[in-house]
Amino acid sequence: MSTLLCPEGYTPLLDLRQTEQAIRQIKEFFQTNLAFELNLMRVTAPLFVLSGTGINDDLNGIERPVAFPVKSLSDSRAEIVQSLAKWKRLQLADFGWQPGEGLYTDMNAIRADEDLDNLHSIYVDQWDWERVMRPEERTIEYLQQVVRKIYDVIRRSERYISHIYPHITPILPEEIYFIHSEDLERRYPGTTPKEREKLICKEYGAVFVIGIGADLPSGLPHDGRAPDYDDWSTPTHDGYHGLNGDILLYYPLLDCAYELSSMGIRVDKAALLRQLELRGAMARTELYFHRQLLEGKLPLSIGGGIGQSRLCMFYLRKAHIGEIQSSLWPAEMVAQCRAHNIILL
Repeated sequence: MSTLLCPEGYTPLLDLRQTEQAIRQIKEFFQTNLAFELNLMRVTAPLFVLSGTGINDDLNGIERPVAFPVKSLSDSRAEIVQSLAKWKRLQLADFGWQPGEGLYTDMNAIRADEDLDNLHSIYVDQWDWERVMRPEERTIEYLQQVVRKIYDVIRRSERYISHIYPHITPILPEEIYFIHSEDLERRYPGTTPKEREKLICKEYGAVFVIGIGADLPSGLPHDGRAPDYDDWSTPTHDGYHGLNGDILLYYPLLDCAYELSSMGIRVDKAALLRQLELRGAMARTELYFHRQLLEGKLPLSIGGGIGQSRLCMFYLRKAHIGEIQSSLWPAEMVAQCRAHNIILL
């Protein structure tokens, strides 16, 4: 199902040529600063992986990857990646990186089951990053430390683009606000997760929601997460669970909570087994990635993805992600956007 918001009286702040130039400037500046802050090296990423290895991600646990047979591999099936969370962890082991070191990559993916709207496309482009960590760093405090580093880069990049284009005014607050998903549910009773994300973002401007995947006191999770990359089940303190979360910003143009990054401390052996059991997916222990992890051949890590088109859309105050990236959209959406001065690429 596709939905669309068309801001009343919308006029793009940059024309098509300026937009393309600004996209390049944002991407170059942001990735350079992200690599410096987190001590990351750029590596080349795959567009597809073999089916049946457990390397591809099913995100919320239900999305179907785009798959096709490969003639030269005896028609073995390959899958277009949906994210690189597990692939990156394998690379950390192959490169032999030490704690505090890691990688980032330009990830391009197809998510054919995505519901299309102003923020969602079947084409996904993001910086995927992963960093080796020590056992004693598997804490909420360490997670927050890394989130603050990333948020500093987000704010710095907004100021940079505002310096080049002075009519784009910075709007991000100085600090990002942290809240557990359990507290967020208690704070706004009787609301859906998306409704309370909007409420908390409108209040603080930038929010990191901690613990996404485990069931809340209401009996439902804040949002879905696959069981085999983020650790969303480890007890932390005072009844809280999870060492992952989302970076959310308030976006005034669309009056919405704007998810920019999903990230977290990754599962160790205990968390993987616990989450596979919770999701009834113990058969995955026979897959290549999962065997490597259970046999202690993969380093502990923290990682995530940061949407490239989303970041550019936010900084350039665009109304639709299709003003940043070229993708496929329903004909009625294209027509409705054009009628409201939103030109999709």
